[in-house]
Amino acid sequence: MSATASVALPARTVSQPPQHIRALERANRVRLARANLKRRIVDGELAVADVILSRPWEAETMQVCDLLLSQRRWGHQRARKVLSAIPISENKELGSLTERQRLALARKLGRKVP
Repeated sequence: MSATASVALPARTVSQPPQHIRALERANRVRLARANLKRRIVDGELAVADVILSRPWEAETMQVCDLLLSQRRWGHQRARKVLSAIPISENKELGSLTERQRLALARKLGRKVP
C-alpha cells in the first residue's frame, strides 16, 4: 500500500509581482505623496486644518505630530502644547482620530468649524 500525498501550491500569475515588491511599491507611492503634501503645506498652498478635516489617503497613517511639524515655525514644543490641550497623543495617527478630535484640532489651528 503506497499512498502519495500531493500538496496544491497556489498558482502564480506571471503578470503580478511578488507581494513584497507590491508592498515596496505602495510604500514608495505613500512616501512620495506625503512629501508632496508636506511641501504644499510649507508653501502655504494647503492648511493643516484642511488636511485634518479632509483626511486624504496619503495622510491616513501619518502621525498628527508629523503633520503639525510640517508647518513653518512649528517645533515639538508648540505641537505638544496644542495636542495636550485637546488631549491627543503625539503618536496618534490621523486616520484613527475621532470626528470630535478632528474638529477640536481644526478649531485649535484657527479653522472655523461648526
